[in-house]
Amino acid sequence: MGKAYCTAIVLAAGQGKRMGTKVHKQYLELAGRPVLYYSLKAFEESAVIDEILLITGAGEEDYCRREIVDKYKIRKVRRILQGGAERYHSVWNGVQELKEDGYVFIHDGARPFADEEIISRAFKEVQVHKACVVGMPVKDTIKVADRNEFVEKTPNRSSLWMVQTPQVFENHIVRGAYSMLMRESYINVTDDAMVVEQMLKYPIKLVYGSYENIKITTPEDLEIAEVLVKRKK
Repeated sequence: MGKAYCTAIVLAAGQGKRMGTKVHKQYLELAGRPVLYYSLKAFEESAVIDEILLITGAGEEDYCRREIVDKYKIRKVRRILQGGAERYHSVWNGVQELKEDGYVFIHDGARPFADEEIISRAFKEVQVHKACVVGMPVKDTIKVADRNEFVEKTPNRSSLWMVQTPQVFENHIVRGAYSMLMRESYINVTDDAMVVEQMLKYPIKLVYGSYENIKITTPEDLEIAEVLVKRKK
């Protein structure tokens, strides 16, 4: 039996308001190339991934095709799709394009340091557990705040993880969860695992990612990313 078919949905439709720049964070330059290039390249070169669905902001499809996909020869991109108002709308647009069987890796385009090691580890686990998220145990003590910004409680750090992407699922599980979500009137989800948890009550396996698998959200993140890119070179 051959390897299961694997699709990467790469999300690049975010506005990146916290970055404070006119250019969306996924298109900012990182060591001379757009931030988005790095995650696309990781999936392009991965032995696990068969195709990529790229989700961009409205009207950015041609720019992404010309300036990133064609320019850097990312040949696995099957389609460039328009994103929606919220992250979950963008994911849903990609999920509807999935094949019946196989696995999907949902990844933030502003996370340039996913690599073959992380992708392979997630693929190995999803074949057993059907639903996995990449993350790392937290290093800091976390406080839960009340609405007046006083400490309400301090959870035990040993049970806390910070969640990253890719988040990886059997296609039919994520399609079922998202189709249920889209029928809801009130939606408050911040990642794909939460959709599967809330809609299907399905257990999610945590998979070790890397402390370097950071998301570019603020100008400081971009500075750290520059250092990481240089070190990897």
